[in-house]
Order: sequence, then C-alpha cells, then structure tokens
Amino acid sequence: MINAPGILISAPSSGTGKTTVMLGLLRALAEDGLKVQPFKSGPDYIDPAFHRAAAGRPSFNIDTWAMHDGLIGGVSQQSAGADIIVAEGSMGLFDGVATKGECGFGSSAETALTMGWPVILVIDVGGQAQSAAATALGFKAYNPDLPFAGVILNRCASLRHERLTRLGMEKAGVKVLGVLPRRGDLALPERHLGLIQAVEHPDLEAAIAGYAAFLRENVDLVAIKSAAAAGALRQGDLPKPPAQKIAMAQDAAFSFTYPHLVEGWRAAGAEIAPFSPLADESPSPDADLVWLPGGYPELHAGKLAAASQFRAAIRRHAETKPVHGECGGYMALGEALIDKDGHRHQMLGLLGLVTSYEKRKFHLGYRQATLNAPMLGFDTGARLRGHEFHYSTILEEPDTPLAQVGDADGNPVPETGSVKGNVTGTFFHLIAEAKT
Repeated sequence: MINAPGILISAPSSGTGKTTVMLGLLRALAEDGLKVQPFKSGPDYIDPAFHRAAAGRPSFNIDTWAMHDGLIGGVSQQSAGADIIVAEGSMGLFDGVATKGECGFGSSAETALTMGWPVILVIDVGGQAQSAAATALGFKAYNPDLPFAGVILNRCASLRHERLTRLGMEKAGVKVLGVLPRRGDLALPERHLGLIQAVEHPDLEAAIAGYAAFLRENVDLVAIKSAAAAGALRQGDLPKPPAQKIAMAQDAAFSFTYPHLVEGWRAAGAEIAPFSPLADESPSPDADLVWLPGGYPELHAGKLAAASQFRAAIRRHAETKPVHGECGGYMALGEALIDKDGHRHQMLGLLGLVTSYEKRKFHLGYRQATLNAPMLGFDTGARLRGHEFHYSTILEEPDTPLAQVGDADGNPVPETGSVKGNVTGTFFHLIAEAKT
C-alpha cells in the first residue's frame, strides 16, 4: 500500500522560523482543498497542538530514538486518507544523540529517510547573501541518500538581498522554493520551554491565517506539492491502554500528552474522560486510572492548591486505584511546589516530592528507564523510553524510586520518579516501551 506523498520541513538550527513556515504551509494546503496530515519529528509536546489547529487533523510524533519499527508503523498509519503529509523537524536537520536508540539517533534526517520524505530546508539569510548557499550545499551533500527538495529563504531584507542570495543558490545547484521577507510580527509567543501552548495563544486562528497568506504570497506551493514523495505505508500498532476508563487531567496546567498514546488507547476501546483541575473538577468516580499529564502547574500553583474538590477526589481515588503523573503532573502529586517568586504552594501530598522554580535548573534529554514497580499498565522490569524537559529544582524526593533512569547514552540520572502505594510519578514523558 502506498502512503500519501510527504515532505519534511527542517532547518540548520532552531530559531530559523520553520514552525511559522510549517503552520502557514499546513493551512495554505488545507485551504487548497487538500487533506493534510501533519507529523512532528522528535520528542516535542507543544508543536502538535499548533499543527492540529492549522491542518484540522491530529499531528503525531515520530521518534527514531525512542520508537521501534512497529510503533513508527502504527504512527505512520494515522495518515490514512490524507492527500499530502507535511512533517516538521526538530532542532537542526542532523541533530540527534550520541548513542543509537530503537531505530536511530533521533535526528530529523533519520525521520525523513525512514519515511521517504524529501527535505525542505528553511534558512535564515539575515546577515548573509551568497554565503547562505554554502550552508544549503553542505546540508544537501552531508548525506547523499537523503532526498533534498530545496530551500525556503527566510528573513530576506530587500529585493537586492534576494537577488544576491538566489545567485548563490543557483551556483550551488540548490532549488529555491520560496523567499520570505523579513517581518517582525510573524514570531509565535514564547516562554522558557519554547512556544506557549496552542490553547494559550490570544488569537491563534488569526495568526495561522496570516501565516498562510504570507506563505501563499512568497513560496511556490505548486513546486512544494510536486516535491512531496510517497513511500510505502509502514505496518505496526499504537500502544495499548493501561486501563479501560482513564480520567485525564486536561487544561492549561496539564496539557502535554503524546498524541500517539491517547489515539492508541482510544483505538483499542479505552474511554478517555477529561477533567479540569483548574476548574476544580473531580475525575470520573468510576475511572480505573487517573492520569495527570505534564504542563505548567507552576503558573497555576495557587489555583491548584485551592481546588478542594479536585484534591479530595484524587485522594479518594488513590486509596484503592492507581494515579500517575508525569513531569508537571508529578509535581502536582507532590507535597509542595515553590513558584519563581519563592511562594510555597501545597500540592496533593500523595507523594513527598518538593520542587522549586525559585532557582531554576535545566533538565533536558531522552530518558531510558527500567521500572522497579508497575506503572501505567507496565510490569516491574519493563523498559521504557521517554523525554524530560523542565526547569524545576528538586528539593525533596523521599519516596521509593520508581525506576532506574538513565540518559540516551545510559548514564544514570537522579530523577528516578517515585512510587507510594497506588501513586506513581516520573519526570520523563513516556513515549514507548522498549523493543524486547
């Protein structure tokens, strides 16, 4: 079976404008009447929600370090019925880790090769002209097996700047698919973890419509559609649910969920029952499992501390049935959270964890874990793959360690997660179980 034709939008580095290009392209193609399937390469919690808003279809992560072939196959099948696939890379095109994971090192180039998608490179040409061609040529030649469709030149200052930059690209034999003039109003709002969440954007629909109009004026959509290439539809399955009815916290404080997990759970017949801790809602009383995803509890700590109905219901559930939190959800399960101003907020107290944002500490990277106790339907001894990204400092983590946790290279990390009774928590966001 042949999959829809696809392309991957990447860049030499972060901060070149590829997300703006991605969102504008998704919407412009959708406006042309195409069913557009978005994907995200790598472990990103935020971009897929923006993709969904732009394309009108759920976006899914493909991760060659954390995902085995079968899971990548299951994720790829979410493009069924699409006319075209547009994927967004992470960081620079060839950036990954040092030690090979389930299928590779986690770079966007690996995703493109695995799926058969030609690469469009977004290059920020600010401060250079013909020299930008050397960058493009280097990326084109670095891996000759990687299909290279061309470049979109971003932040071009003038018609003269465009002409000089195009001359360099012509000399290097690199196809120019578009030239975007410099515009300061096209940047998406950011905070310390990157972009703000899609649900927090003050006028996301107008922003995406503006990106689409900008892309339509300045890129060759016909050439981009022609550059997309079809690969074979890979076989595989999505993860199975850890319980039949899962109460999932879902609001501005708890929103970081990997779409392939939730889609797999639903496809297997599980019921997902969302509730909002910020609205002081209780999880469904007949839920088999309560799951608190990651997010920004530190921005809403006072409101969470005052949510008495939510707090009482979670504690009742934990007396007899499992509760799991990851990253922000793990912090909320702890004893206390100290915000950036030094104010201490009482959390659920189901675990002894105390975290602080008063003195930030950067935690970033892939995680591999071997469980010391059951978690989310996985047995003791299960080997998991995930990703950690937060700025909190751990002041106390007194409970029994949930897992033996290491980074992508196998070096131990101190953030082991915790288990106490029916309650478990991790700082890493679960992506997949390791291939046995």
